[in-house]
This record gives sequence, structure tokens and C-alpha cells, in this order.
Amino acid sequence: MELGRVDVIGTTPLPGLGTPLANVPANVQVFGARGLERQRPITLPDFLERNAAATSVNAAQGNPFQPDLLYRGFVASPLLGLPQGLSVFQDGVRVNEPFGEVVNWDLIPQSAIASVQLMPGSAAVFGPNTLGGALAIYTKSGSQFPGGALQAHGGSFGRAAVEFEQGGSAGAWDWFATAHGLHDQGWAEHNPSRIGQLFAKVGYQTDRSDLDVSVTLADNTLSGTQTVPRSFDDIRQPYTYPDTNTNRLGLLSLKGSAFLADDWLLGGTAYLRNYRNGTMASNANDAFAGDPTAPEAINDRSTLDQKGGGVGLQLTHSWRRAARANQFVVGASVDSGRARYSRFEQPASFAPDRGSVATGDYTLETDADTRTDHYAVFVTDTYEPDAQWAITSTLRYNSTRVRIDDRSGEDPALAGRHRWQRASPALGATWHPTRAFTAYGSYTESIRMPTAIELTCADPGAPCRLPNAFLTDPPLSPVVARTAEIGTRGRFDAHGSWSLALFRTELDDDIQFVSSGGGTTAGYFRNVGRTRREGIEAALSNRWGPLSLDARASFLNATFRAPFTAASPANSTANENGEIAVRPGDRIPGIAQRSVKLRLEYEAKAASAGGMVLAQGPTHARGDENNADASGRVPGYAVVNLDARWRLSTSTEMFVRIDNVFDKRYAGFGALGFNAFASGHFDPAHAVAEPFYGYGVPRGAWAGARLTWR
Repeated sequence: MELGRVDVIGTTPLPGLGTPLANVPANVQVFGARGLERQRPITLPDFLERNAAATSVNAAQGNPFQPDLLYRGFVASPLLGLPQGLSVFQDGVRVNEPFGEVVNWDLIPQSAIASVQLMPGSAAVFGPNTLGGALAIYTKSGSQFPGGALQAHGGSFGRAAVEFEQGGSAGAWDWFATAHGLHDQGWAEHNPSRIGQLFAKVGYQTDRSDLDVSVTLADNTLSGTQTVPRSFDDIRQPYTYPDTNTNRLGLLSLKGSAFLADDWLLGGTAYLRNYRNGTMASNANDAFAGDPTAPEAINDRSTLDQKGGGVGLQLTHSWRRAARANQFVVGASVDSGRARYSRFEQPASFAPDRGSVATGDYTLETDADTRTDHYAVFVTDTYEPDAQWAITSTLRYNSTRVRIDDRSGEDPALAGRHRWQRASPALGATWHPTRAFTAYGSYTESIRMPTAIELTCADPGAPCRLPNAFLTDPPLSPVVARTAEIGTRGRFDAHGSWSLALFRTELDDDIQFVSSGGGTTAGYFRNVGRTRREGIEAALSNRWGPLSLDARASFLNATFRAPFTAASPANSTANENGEIAVRPGDRIPGIAQRSVKLRLEYEAKAASAGGMVLAQGPTHARGDENNADASGRVPGYAVVNLDARWRLSTSTEMFVRIDNVFDKRYAGFGALGFNAFASGHFDPAHAVAEPFYGYGVPRGAWAGARLTWR
């Protein structure tokens, strides 16, 4: 069943009939391909930051294709050092990597996206890791998007890109393909990007059945700049370099559904996924401060070969009798991923520009196998006792197994077997007395099991230099999330809508990556007890002839609710052991309390122009968990972005985009650490404690053209 109507929500990850938005007890946000084509963001998180309430993006990696997406205080990131809390699906296939639940945004083909649904809360039906929400991505089909397009653009930072797509149909068959190539020198020194993506889909659809087979391929090379000390006058300089990631993906997926009878629908997905990652990271060697014979730097090189697959089935029974109706869904899924992780270390020294220069050979430090298996069964029922009410109840049982084995033969203590299981319920109700107004309330639960990387990096006495360390560490407890939400939404007329939501998510045994030692990337995972995210989000949109307005605002309070002690020697309030005391009520680092987004757009017959303001309040740097460091507050910011389009003919369009129009210098991420280059050269014995910032992109402008045909 192709997703063609934005008011029908896919409330389960597997293909089914969907649920009318009026019956969904949550503040779901839906976006279509038209918005992506008009604004032309560089990544999907970039688009969500500009258009979705309670979302933000930071650049801890220093590369535009490796952003951290935060939603309601939960993150989906390619960085292993962050506790992941969002689930992401592409056509029902879970794309969180089994190794660390990370999300590699550069592997999602943006030109293939037909629609995006952002589902809030601890939505148990979407499986483990759905602590704060789920992001469901649906790809284009030839029947929905017939014809073709060729697009090219270029501009600031040496960026040049070309994109092609073609779709069509014949009888019951349809097909769609798109390819995207990009090269970018990077806004900072030593952070170029090369993107290569290909997506192809073939579908067969009748009035009784639907089958899609798709292939996603990617071959990307991304270089970052790390966070840099606040004292650096030139934010384009790296702290150390090189830092490079190569991502290669091959994904084959099958999605289908068929009516067994008029009121019974069977849907399912199956997929095979092959992912390979290679990293090379230059790191300062803290041991050099006490041992001048030690190398100044360590080059960490790692490879991750990951193979996975899964299958899911879902049976839907739907009936309607006069004003009463019911939709019952039962399903099951299995997802399995195997990963081989190898890590090598190489001694190095620093050149005057802080580039690492090898002084020896690579030696193998870690060689490990991991396997993660998720098993689940779920049932959900939506009952409409009359035309105004809908009551939804859900129960999902998850069982997860994680196995870790040492392949080197030198670290048998690395091996471990872990298993968790839990049944998570959800209950919600909606009231819609008219088509223009809906009120709702819900309570949901979900669970996140510790990942292999967290289980092997959980010892405060042996911190990891992420993402490159495996150790034998104490076990971690799974995280349990409980979310309560109430809200309203409605429409003014055919062109105007609004929404308002209040929510609270309580987490038991939350997992956080806690900094330790002097390195901003060194630390360990630990359970920190209870944490809370609570807030309010509001949205308003309307159109008056050619002028449209979209406004979104949110207030979010993310706090620790249990006391604990953390190692943070760079914190100005740390004791003689380098420890800080975190108290209930202290804010969780990296999460802003306030955000406002305002977009105005004017559309004439042959042209359109849009302007956007993004404003975010201050946050706390990682390492300032006690909110007391003298420099632990990362300032808030506001940036202005512009875009415009000119239709030269029915088939030709020119476009331009300008980001950060006033060239605002701002940071969305911070971490406390020691600047070992404060004296002008590498000198860890006289390192200075200061915040390290992940800066936003300076002003950039790009222009291009798009040619379309039917």
C-alpha cells in the first residue's frame, strides 16, 4: 500500500493500512518531498532542524554529513560516544546500526525520499531504542513520481553536486531510480567530503496487492575537524588531523502487502544489509605528559565489517459498522547483525600545524566479533466507539541478545553473553468532535538495551577513546522510558493548521557517556539512574494568497533525577581527584531549553523566495554535568537562512540558497577538556582547561539548476 496521503500515519514500522491522523494520540509531524525540493537541505537532519518542532542539530564531528539530530532531548547520531535514543526506519527497515545503534545519515539517499514521519514518545511498537521517538522514511515510487529530473548545483566551500532521478509505470509495474554525487572541500581545513549514492526500486501494485524491491548503495568518504578549543581564533583550523571516515553500504529490501480478504491485510518486509566502515583518527597521547619517551600522538585506525538481515510480518484486521470501527494488528520481527571490529594503533608525532606524522608501524590492539539479535512480537488495537473517539492500546515484547568474542586470542576476558527481555505497553485516546479539532492523551513505554560498544566501554578505570576502544567492562542495565503526553491540534481553514503538545519522559537507568581524563573523546558509558525530559512544543502555519508562514517553538527541560559522581578533571569545580558531584535537577549537557523556528515564504507565478530564522538557547558542555563549571555554558544563537527559486519554463528551474546570512559564529556542541597546544606547540604537561566547541557552518551560498521532464 503506497503511502500517498499525508493524513494517514504509519503507526507501525511494517506495511499496513495506516491510521488516520485524527486517531493518532501523539504530536506526529509529517513532511513531504515538496518541502525537501524547495529548501534543498544538505542532509535530512538539516531539513528537520529547520522544519520540525523540538529538533536541533549539532556538529560535534565537524562534517555536514555527520550531524547529531536531537529530538525532545534524544539523539540519533553517527557518533559512538552518544547514547542513542531515536529509531530510524527506511521503508520499514531499521537503519540504526546494530554495533552501536548509531545512524549514518550519509547513507540515506535524500533524493529518494517521498515523505518523512516523526513519531514522538516511547513508541513501543517501533522496537528497542525508541526512547524519545521514531523517524519513518518512505521512498519514492514510479507511480507516485513519474518522469525525470537532472539537477546540478555548486558554490561555497568548493561544493559541486549532481543528481538524477527517473520514475515511470506501465500497467501494474512501476520503477524509480535516483543517483547523487557530491564533492565538497569543506568549510574548515582538512574536512572534505565525497558522496556517492544510488537508489533503485521496482514495484508491482494491483488493487489487492503491493510488492516493492529496492536497492540502496553508498560509497562515501567524510573528514572531520573535531571540536576545537574556544581559545582558537581561527575556527577553521583543526585541533589535530587527519580524522576520516569511509562508509560503504549495500542494502537489498523487500516490502509487500496483500489482502487475504476484504478486511484482512498481510504485510511484511525482508532485508539484507552489508555495511563497512573505516576510520582513521589522530589523537593526542595523554601519557606523554608523564613519560617523554612515549609518542606525542596515537593514530587510531579501525575497520568495522557489519552484515545484517531481518524479516517482519504483520496481519491487520479492519472493520467498520456504522459509527463504530476497529483495527487490530499483530506482528513479529527478527533483526540480526554481525560485526567484526578491528583496531590498530600507530605512534606518531605532531607537525607544526598539528597534523600527525607516523613514527612507527600499526599494531593490532583489538580484534573482536559481535552479534546482536532482536526478536519481537507486538499487538496493537485502535477502537472507535463512535465518530468522535478512538482508543489505541499496544503491547510489544522484545528480546535482545548480544554476544562478544575475542578473535586475537590475547584478551579472552573480552568475551561476553548478554540477554534482556521486556514487554512494553502503550495506551492512548483521541477526541475529535469536528474535523478541524483533535485532543489526545497517551502513555507509552519502551526499552533500550545496551549495545556492544557500550558494554565494552563501561569501566571508569579504563576509559575508551571512542570510537576505537574495546575493553572488558562491568555490565550495564537496560534503559526503560515512560512517556506521558497530552495535546491538541487543528485547522483554521484549508490553508492553516496548529498544534500544541505537553510531554514528560522518565528514564530509569539512563546510559550516558561520561568524560574522563584529559581527552575530550575519552570516557566511559555508565548507568546514571533516573533522568527526565519534559516540555512543551507548539506549531502554527497558514497561507494568505502567495504568502505563507510556518512557526514552531519548544521549551525542553532535560535533567538528571538521581545523584552520581563523575570524573571531569577539566571542570573548574572538580575535587582533587578530578571528580564532580551531579545532583538531581542538574541539566543534561548538550540539550537546549528553548528553540524557535520561523519561516516566511512568498510564492509568485514564476518565482518564490523564503527566509528562515533559527534560534536556540544555551546548553551545557559535556563534562559540566553539575552545571557549575566557570566556562561550561555554551552560548545560544540565532541564524538566518534564505532560499529562492525561478521557473524559467515548465521544465527548467534555477535556485539559490544562502545559509547563515550574517556569518554568525556559533556552536551547537561543547565539551570540557585540556588544550595541550595552549603554549603554541604540543605540551600536555602545561595543558590548559577550557571548553572545546563544535562550531556551526559559516556563511555559504550555492546556486543551481533543475531540468525536469515527463
